[in-house]
Amino acid sequence: MSQILKKYQVNSINNNEVKNVDFSNLSFWENANCLTDFSSPWDKNPISKIEFRALHDLENFYFNFRVFDTDVFIDKKDNSFDSIGNSDRVELFFRTNESLNPYYCLEIDTSGRIMDFKAHPDKDFDFNWNWPKNEIEVKTSKDEISFIVEGRISIQSLKDLNLIKNNALEAGVFSAKFSLAENLQYEPTWISWVDPNTETPNFHIASSFGKFIL
Repeated sequence: MSQILKKYQVNSINNNEVKNVDFSNLSFWENANCLTDFSSPWDKNPISKIEFRALHDLENFYFNFRVFDTDVFIDKKDNSFDSIGNSDRVELFFRTNESLNPYYCLEIDTSGRIMDFKAHPDKDFDFNWNWPKNEIEVKTSKDEISFIVEGRISIQSLKDLNLIKNNALEAGVFSAKFSLAENLQYEPTWISWVDPNTETPNFHIASSFGKFIL
């Protein structure tokens, strides 16, 4: 039996609006629905507020994460995926179908580094795969109370990967927050839009996805 997916409405905008307005401008996002129902089902401690917004036009899917956190951890030892994986970040996953065969992952840290990879069930990751370079753009910024990770993904690349079906995308929206633990190591708190109902943190599972209605 197919799961009933949690839904988020991605409002459409006129292409002309984008040509005249920088998508990193706050006013650009006024027409977007604001998604805030994030949780960390495996952690009892309160999490920082997260706002997610998305819009689309004929050419691009636009996304914006605002995380109300100023104590940001970033691993700067190098620019490897390992380093990104040890940093505070936001994540967008897109799947072709409920069997996750395949699905595509974008994990973006607060400096705009992207860990992009193709995946198959049971955490079978292909790190040699990359999102087509000119089809994705990411920007980051911060203010006194939050950091922002936002970007655009071309509609064409989403179609080429067979991710848009019946004007919808099946997507996971996540965040990872690293905090200094008692053992003086940085330990992650895993945050998700959809509670996957797993005993331990796992985003790489069908039950962690919802649906973006375009």
